[in-house]
Amino acid sequence: MQTNRVRQMLSQGQPTLGCFLGLGSPQVAELLAGAGLDWLVIEAEHSAVDMAQVEEILRAIKGSDTVPLVRVPPGDPVWIQRSLDAGAMGIVVPLVESVQQAEAIVRATRYPPQGTRGFGPLRASNFTRDYDDYFQRASDNILVVLIVETAPMAANLKAVAAVDGVDALIVGVRDLCLALGRNVMADGYDEVDDVLEAILQVSRSGAVAAGIHAYSPETLGAFRRRGFGFISYKTDYMMLVDQAREGLQAFGRAR
Repeated sequence: MQTNRVRQMLSQGQPTLGCFLGLGSPQVAELLAGAGLDWLVIEAEHSAVDMAQVEEILRAIKGSDTVPLVRVPPGDPVWIQRSLDAGAMGIVVPLVESVQQAEAIVRATRYPPQGTRGFGPLRASNFTRDYDDYFQRASDNILVVLIVETAPMAANLKAVAAVDGVDALIVGVRDLCLALGRNVMADGYDEVDDVLEAILQVSRSGAVAAGIHAYSPETLGAFRRRGFGFISYKTDYMMLVDQAREGLQAFGRAR
């Protein structure tokens, strides 16, 4: 089994940079992996991709140093197992609110007696050729990232971060704003900033890495200086939209 270098980096306090993939395109995944991002998250909560497409994207990333992750539907153990069996090296899970949920998610990524994952790692084990190696090393190489996007999760940060096997907490700023009763398109983010600081404090204690989404080079630099270690830079579709908008604006100015 390939060593999960992102999990190693985060455990050593080293920052990592990645991107969420919403287009379902193996070519885009291959391109961004080749560009040198530390990790890529295949979006399976909000996009229309199915498991067959997830496997194609995982295949496109294979051979690079980029660690492939899957954002699964909320707490779905079937999606967790199928993603890992297909070759994902970690999961990103939305709508987690309690220690019990976090523990169940971790157990779904571990084989008995530590967990509840069934054995059948198909593509992940090189189609049985690496069965023994995968079985022995999987628990040490599966990255578990939980999304902070509800008020109960914000209130339970310390307890959830202390769950053994949770590696990072990433803030879903827009959903958290909505959960806190803020107009995500108009209001300020003071309450969310308080949550960001709370996550950073938890991260400084060594419990987990702090994660966040950055949508510009300026915010990316600011978040890294602030201490975030699991940073997502834009999304694949945002990159396309931003570049198209930049070209259109330049075209307009030239006229």
